[in-house]
Amino acid sequence: MATATKRKKRLKSTHWFVMIALAPIMLLYTYLRFIPIGKTFYMSLFNWDMVSLNKPFIGFANYTTLFHNNMFKMAIENTTIIAFSILLTSVPLALLVANALKDKIKFQSWYEAFYFLPVITPMVPVTVIWKWILDANYGLLNYFLSFFGIAPKAWLLDPHLAVVSVIMLTVWKTVGYNMLIFMVGLRGISKEYYEAASIDGATGVKAFWHITLPLLKPITVFVSIITLIHGYNVFSQVYILASDVQGAPGYVVRVLVYDMIENGFRFFKMGYASAEAVILFLIVFVLTLIQLGITREKTARKGARK
Repeated sequence: MATATKRKKRLKSTHWFVMIALAPIMLLYTYLRFIPIGKTFYMSLFNWDMVSLNKPFIGFANYTTLFHNNMFKMAIENTTIIAFSILLTSVPLALLVANALKDKIKFQSWYEAFYFLPVITPMVPVTVIWKWILDANYGLLNYFLSFFGIAPKAWLLDPHLAVVSVIMLTVWKTVGYNMLIFMVGLRGISKEYYEAASIDGATGVKAFWHITLPLLKPITVFVSIITLIHGYNVFSQVYILASDVQGAPGYVVRVLVYDMIENGFRFFKMGYASAEAVILFLIVFVLTLIQLGITREKTARKGARK
């Protein structure tokens, strides 16, 4: 009994130490993250031009206007297509690359650097280089496709091809980061599982399907959530890549973040832009909860079967 009481006191002192150590970081995070989020929710209920002191309260009128605006609907549609395309392409691709590089092979560090290099390269110069590659008149991609008899494509002027171009660039930029996270997870799986499976004849694809994928589920969920959030916040590559013939961005590929910035800082409709930010926050929040819920549900079912 006395030992249990001592343990209880020791745990309490540990908890206090952790709370005191984390308090400055949590306060700073609250000031920089939670308070701006709360203010954005509050501001979305007003009609404010960012200059005047008068802020008329209009309730949910900004949200009503949003869902009747065709530009907003187009931005939501494009952003969702881009985000899910990045998710469905980069996550499986990163997993396959990480699985190929998990064991020691010749020039392994060179391969890892090759795939991770796009992650640490700044987005703006990379996007400018991609803009040259995808140029309709003298771009390298059209030159390469001409060897197969394919006619030149207006990759950055056609709205559908411009979306494909943004997806290609973003996938290329994010695969390295996802690969790194998967490699950490793969190297954490004990070799005993594979040795035991090989005795039962499960090797290669079978071992990958029945051992690697289930044990990597927490890592896969984390990578999926991060990738989806990154996909919904796509902006720089769209702003630089997808300009129309007059050089104006945001009209060939309209995305939510660009629509928000334009309404807030060009047309000075801060309440309306805040409502867009709230919608973006809710979309990402709900999708994250769904991903976590699906994972927990499957884990609970497997636990119940056991």
